[in-house]
Amino acid sequence: MTSSAETSDLLKRIAEALERLSPPPSASISLEQADAFVWNAEAGRLDPVTEVARVDLSLIKGIDRVRDILLDNTRRFAKGLPANNALLWGARGMGKSSMVKAAHAAVNEETPGSLILIEIHREDIETLPRLMSQLRAQERRAIIFCDDLSFDHDDTSYKSLKAVLEGGIEGRPKNVIFYATSNRRHLMPRDMMENERSTAINPSEAVEEKVSLSDRFGLWLGFHNCSQSDYLDMIDGYVKHYGLKIDEETLKAEAIEWAATRGSRSGRVAWQFIQDLAGRLGQTLG
Repeated sequence: MTSSAETSDLLKRIAEALERLSPPPSASISLEQADAFVWNAEAGRLDPVTEVARVDLSLIKGIDRVRDILLDNTRRFAKGLPANNALLWGARGMGKSSMVKAAHAAVNEETPGSLILIEIHREDIETLPRLMSQLRAQERRAIIFCDDLSFDHDDTSYKSLKAVLEGGIEGRPKNVIFYATSNRRHLMPRDMMENERSTAINPSEAVEEKVSLSDRFGLWLGFHNCSQSDYLDMIDGYVKHYGLKIDEETLKAEAIEWAATRGSRSGRVAWQFIQDLAGRLGQTLG
């Protein structure tokens, strides 16, 4: 027969094991520490970011229309007016994530402290409901931002995002908006949707379940590969902004050669060229 002491010891060890398995208690959130945070899903807290890695809105060239749409949407949200969740999709390196960070900074410059930016990592999307429930009680307005969002085969976390964006009994908190960037317009790989169509009893309904996630975003902003003219405008904007000392003819020739060696033109390629140029010129990009 088990003694009372043995039973007590066993129960204690079970309790300790359960405590180790349980998620950590959510830390109290203070949104006054900074204007930008990273969601630490494991600890259930927001880690403040003192300096956001971003470029000035004026330096983002060739995408004026989508820039104006996103900026207007962000301004309205900051003022407490109706605004949409936004999906920025399209070509790599064309400034999707830069646009989100620049729009946040521009609106905060116009109205200091009006918005916070919270980055959530793709792998933590399942914890989004927990983050939103904590933000619901806050006064500051928040943009939750997920960069390079997409879902692969057997990944069901998209259902958490889908429910949070518009569904659920509580709905999206009025002080929260969701911005995401992706290379995929529908966030799912094409072969995944085609497989659903070919194996389902009702193919159209199976695919609709996947595609309807994108429909939860009121704004779909497309980013496409840039022309040589737009690419050179980006280069020129950086050169003037940072005061790099190089003549126009040499700059153009070197910029075109740089893009040719990379096999593409984009905002990212333009920035990489500027970093290389500044280094060769012995100038800093302060």
